[in-house]
Amino acid sequence: MLRMTQNDGELDSLVRKRIRALRVAQGWSLEELASRARLSQSTLSRIENGQRRLALDSLVTLARALDTTLDQLVETASDDVVVSPMIDAAHGLMRWPVKGDPGMSVVRQRMTEPPPDNPARMRAHPGREWLVVLSGTAILMLGHRRFRVETNQAAEFPTMLPHAIGAEGGPCEILGIFDRDARRGHQRPEAGADADAGAGDSGGDGSRA
Repeated sequence: MLRMTQNDGELDSLVRKRIRALRVAQGWSLEELASRARLSQSTLSRIENGQRRLALDSLVTLARALDTTLDQLVETASDDVVVSPMIDAAHGLMRWPVKGDPGMSVVRQRMTEPPPDNPARMRAHPGREWLVVLSGTAILMLGHRRFRVETNQAAEFPTMLPHAIGAEGGPCEILGIFDRDARRGHQRPEAGADADAGAGDSGGDGSRA
């Protein structure tokens, strides 16, 4: 039998819920997953419902059938939960690290100023950025192009293109995701200069620039 090392009851319940959630995500019935894992349907049902003890051999076959690993099936990952952002009130920034990929970060930013008119103030650096406008309207300057990005529209672009972003017609809020290179590129300039791409990038209509 599988030996639980933390809170046995909680981990046991988590594993059962994970098996069912993975099955449902694949759109499989109990019968289909049971067939793939070479278990009886009643055995799988009892595993999911907590009426049968979790046997190591059953978990190995279920993990394989669900296209995952035993380690992923039984991991708790409770230490990886991110609840509170790091807040930079001076620049209107909230930042969350992405635990699963330390090179990624998520930033929420409120902007009130339009993007700079001077091309010399546009940034360029390795990486990719993605953003969605949460409220208001953002203007993305990308090379010689100008994109208007409305609420709920998103965009992604390579940051080797000179870029800057700002608000149009009032404040706007954006949520941006930066890969490792893009994040580093925005940490180098002095804080506060062109908070533009700070939250990201954007090519209207969800188009990729």
